[in-house]
Amino acid sequence: MFAPRLLALLVPALVATSAHAGIALIGQGSLSGTDLSGLTGTLENGQAANLLGGLGSAIAWAGGDTFLLAPDRGPNAVNWNAAVDNTTSWIPRFQTLSLGLSGTSFSSSSVATLTPTLSATTLLSSTTALNYGSAPVLSGSNGQNYFTGRSDAFDAGLSTNSANARLDPEGIRVAGDGKSVYVSDEYGPYIYRLDRATGERTGVITLPDKFAVSNLSAVGDTEIANNTSGRVANKGMEGLAITPDGKTLVGIMQSPLIQDGGTNAGVVRIVTVDLATGKVTHEYAYQLENIGTAAKPKYTGISEIVAINDHEFLIDERDGKGLGDDSKAVFKKLYHVDLSTAQDVSNITGESALAAKAVGKSVFADLAALLKANGYTDRMIPAKIEGLAFGPDVLVDGVLQHTLIVTNDNDFLDTVGVNGVPTANPNQFFVFGISGDLLAGYEAQRIPEPASLALAALGLGGLVLRRKK
Repeated sequence: MFAPRLLALLVPALVATSAHAGIALIGQGSLSGTDLSGLTGTLENGQAANLLGGLGSAIAWAGGDTFLLAPDRGPNAVNWNAAVDNTTSWIPRFQTLSLGLSGTSFSSSSVATLTPTLSATTLLSSTTALNYGSAPVLSGSNGQNYFTGRSDAFDAGLSTNSANARLDPEGIRVAGDGKSVYVSDEYGPYIYRLDRATGERTGVITLPDKFAVSNLSAVGDTEIANNTSGRVANKGMEGLAITPDGKTLVGIMQSPLIQDGGTNAGVVRIVTVDLATGKVTHEYAYQLENIGTAAKPKYTGISEIVAINDHEFLIDERDGKGLGDDSKAVFKKLYHVDLSTAQDVSNITGESALAAKAVGKSVFADLAALLKANGYTDRMIPAKIEGLAFGPDVLVDGVLQHTLIVTNDNDFLDTVGVNGVPTANPNQFFVFGISGDLLAGYEAQRIPEPASLALAALGLGGLVLRRKK
């Protein structure tokens, strides 16, 4: 049996030779192990309930050197029960950590090794009762009703029923008050407001019915086959942005809605929400890249959206190739869009009609090229580059630059095969320095940091869960 190779051995020379003038990889770190949830025992598939995995599914800046990271619905790469898509009674959560950016000296000619430090794990719950369907009920010793990654935790009706316990977080952003967070999800799709200190749900933003499916199933393929409209299973609201002033949420679907052509089509919807009213205000069309051929199109998926200001955004499009997929990464790009020029498509249905109204976009960065320029092979670039967040400005070669943090979802697999060799597959953090001229309209998110936010002391160490059918 081969021992897992260390990442450093397979990426021997990290030299920040940027493929894009003004953008350079300046820092890299990784994190594995267990979290601080206080959970013990194992999930149905035998993996630990406190496994520190899937971190880079979503990342949000929380001010200073603090970031929140939200894994998705939990470990489901191990086969244990196809009737629930191998999902488990994983409690959705977010992790609070620092990246080690403060006090680090950065250079454009080398890559600093960062040491991410975990300070808290916050489990997500509801104060009201939840529908667990045929899944185990997850209740806490203090009356919490915990959300679950199990795909069978729902009741009949529209998938956007906020009483359903199943939750698959894919986007996270800190609210303007610094005390709440917003999470977007694929199951509903949902957008929930949560208390940052306790993880309790404090608000629900209801999306239009067109985003929901009405025939629910614990098996994703069955759910797709039995619906003619709504989000595609496991491809709901993948990305979430918040404008720097904290007034507007901007969500983006991973794939087109079923009525817009589903995964065979190439136009997804962007949704804006006015947080003062909690209402959806606009829908915009975004054209995906075709990485197949004209005769046989194959479209990328969306993983994230992050705000530059109140109308400009970066969007992460990618293939699913690379480390974790035992294949060669090809397409990992960030695109720039300006929604001030976009046309509303709320009343439009169908791929061709949406494509005619799609917002203009331009390539901002080719992440695959940038990582290859820094010594990463196409097999060592993470397959699921999913998280984007701007962070604090730092000095690079003595010049103040913006930081963009890019993270991966490692599917809770610390080790994967690469050409038949067991290889380390950690949660990774890539920090890019970006010169001000490339982000001329950039506004940092305004996040207060009150001393009362004692996130490292949540009292979860004595957590007791009761599971029952």
